[in-house]
Amino acid sequence: MSYKHQFSDLHNFVNDLYTLGETIGKGHFAVVKIARHIFTQKEVAVKVIDKTKLDEISKTHLFQEVKCMKLVQHPNVVRLYEVIDTPNKLCLILEFADGGDMYDYIIKHANGLNESLARRYFRQICRALKYCHEMSVCHRDLKPENLVFFEKQGVVKLTDFGFSNLFSPGKKLLTSCGSLAYSAPEILLGDPYDAPAVDIWSLGVILFMLVTGHAPFQEANDSETVMMILDCSYNVPSNISLACQNLIHRMIVREPEKRATLDEVMSDIWYRQCEDDDYDNEQYYIDSLKLISQDDHEFILRQMIDGNVAEKEIILKSLNDNQYNHTTATYHLLAEKIFHDKFNNKNRTVKRQKCSLQPANDPFKEQINIFISSTLNFGKENISPMLMTPKHSIDSSHEQILLALVEDDEEPLLLQQCTTNTNITTTSVQAMNIILEEDENPETSSTE
Repeated sequence: MSYKHQFSDLHNFVNDLYTLGETIGKGHFAVVKIARHIFTQKEVAVKVIDKTKLDEISKTHLFQEVKCMKLVQHPNVVRLYEVIDTPNKLCLILEFADGGDMYDYIIKHANGLNESLARRYFRQICRALKYCHEMSVCHRDLKPENLVFFEKQGVVKLTDFGFSNLFSPGKKLLTSCGSLAYSAPEILLGDPYDAPAVDIWSLGVILFMLVTGHAPFQEANDSETVMMILDCSYNVPSNISLACQNLIHRMIVREPEKRATLDEVMSDIWYRQCEDDDYDNEQYYIDSLKLISQDDHEFILRQMIDGNVAEKEIILKSLNDNQYNHTTATYHLLAEKIFHDKFNNKNRTVKRQKCSLQPANDPFKEQINIFISSTLNFGKENISPMLMTPKHSIDSSHEQILLALVEDDEEPLLLQQCTTNTNITTTSVQAMNIILEEDENPETSSTE
């Protein structure tokens, strides 16, 4: 099931390969800690499971978790880098989510997210789930606590495959598992169930929570919650758009055969609104081996060889065999660092292009430069120096320039006039012309 690490002592393993940090999660059999991969200096999460406390059922779930996580490598699924099996411990080295989980995020938004933001996160969850189902993996424990944020990447990812299992289309599963508030009626009844359909129910509950800030089935005690779920008794607040209400009602349906499929959800009118505005990071965060260029591949190999991580033959064999050992973990962490750098550079370029509102030879830009230069020559040094740096875009600094000029001339009304116009470029020109005219005609300015 896992890579047999040469160290039987977990403490030695940690000291040699990772530096453990604070504990960020704790369960009956496992502890999750932040750690730093020593060679790449990348932060990861280390899930340490005490195998001595596991019964046979728990061992089966653990086996399924590792097996399913190896199958699903997707930009919206937390990545498994390495598996270390010792006599008493099993360690899973995972992507570290720097933004917390979705449950805490929803709690902070008691009235729910605006639908545009909710749709953005919901789409990412759907992409992750669609990929899982395509790989014949049913999650069976979809809930906000198992969705985590990666702020640097700007994405949400699915995690915790402890209740996941493989399924075959048309064949039903039997095991009742998951979390009560998100469980489909057929799970609670103990009936054989269609695997994708139970995930769709949970997906509907998550969407409900995103837009309302609370769960549809959350009563004072578990018995009441069960009855509400079995009766499929819930109400979507009237302030939610009809399109969103309709999608929720298509997913949270008592009869599994009447629920929308995932393809139908992703074709829904609410789901597809403003698709052009939904920035998709997917192309930048897929399997390293599929996108790595030959030059990058050779660069990573050289780094690993020079760093005494492993010889070239061992690295290539580990990658070809799809192993989950320290060699492949190091390779993928280095590859991701390259992808992240490329993504950040590309993102900065796109932002610069979007912020460029005027042509390069804009006479107004030259006029501003001349004016600022002459102003500084007259001793008005309180204009921020950063506005004079070549790398700082004049286009994106109109308001800052005007603020400095207005404060210097003690004309607060001018700023108010400038900011009331929605066209910042036009008002900046008008305001600057007023200032320039006043400088050229001081007598007129003083009489006014």
